[in-house]
Amino acid sequence: MTQYELATFAGGCFWCMVEPFDQQPGIIEVISGYTGGFKDNPTYEDVCSNTTGHYEAVQITFDPGIFPYQKLMKLFWQQIDPTDSEGQFNDRGSSYRTAIFYHNEEQRRLAEASKEELKKSNRFEKPIVTEILPAKSFFPAEEKHQYYYRKIPFHYNLYKEGSGRAKFIRENWKKRKSDEELRKELTPIQYEVTRHNATEPPFQNEFWNHTGEGIYVDIISGEPLFSSLDKYDAGCGWPSFTKSLRKNEIEEKFDTSHGLRRIEVRAKTSDSHLGHVFDDGPKPYGSRYCINSAALRFVPKDKLEEEGYGEFRNLFL
Repeated sequence: MTQYELATFAGGCFWCMVEPFDQQPGIIEVISGYTGGFKDNPTYEDVCSNTTGHYEAVQITFDPGIFPYQKLMKLFWQQIDPTDSEGQFNDRGSSYRTAIFYHNEEQRRLAEASKEELKKSNRFEKPIVTEILPAKSFFPAEEKHQYYYRKIPFHYNLYKEGSGRAKFIRENWKKRKSDEELRKELTPIQYEVTRHNATEPPFQNEFWNHTGEGIYVDIISGEPLFSSLDKYDAGCGWPSFTKSLRKNEIEEKFDTSHGLRRIEVRAKTSDSHLGHVFDDGPKPYGSRYCINSAALRFVPKDKLEEEGYGEFRNLFL
């Protein structure tokens, strides 16, 4: 029988700490809440007053056989500024500090080693100040704060960008190829779409009427983005999907270019422009991810294992 484990991380606003872990393979649940303080069953207002000793945090139930603690740690560091001892980005105060709350000695050992590795990497000039503390009672936050990024995605994305978190992550954590490298690797239309937000012609692109079974991945990073199971003919001349394959790899941003008000879709890892998402898609999701073929590469279902995407093979059984 599978033995699930708990991991508890404080990384500033808990809204932004759910999305990166949610929907990853092996992640069972991600709960927003409060921990580290002395007041039982605090409210959001209690914690924000910075008088309870609590941190905003997330508690993750995970399967270590699929998504080990070391991988959780790596993902945690990539969401925060570990050099800030007074909060995170625009959110200031003790409740927004960062911390790793370990649930056993093995987690403590792995957390200390991970922190030491980050120090030695010299990624940051300032000292790494994220604390490593024993886990204490965890109190789930109010229902309106749970999975906020799913419930109110437009406001969530505005907040994540406006707070400075998204920009910090792009500038400090994403490994990206240089423009010179990409110019050599990509075709002209792939480069213009992904790097300069161009739009390819409708009905004259690789995947607009493609019907093969498999997944579509980022042309630059190889990160999985969409599944053929969610692809449909929207009549627009571009590949359209009802939902993304892995929500935490997709970033949605408010776009006012060309005098329009739209939601742009970008790939987080590569920061590539993919297309736009509209609310005129079919039920039950109601979304239409209208994506440029030039931003995608198709991996057929019989090549998933061979190309390192074996976790998705069960989708096509």
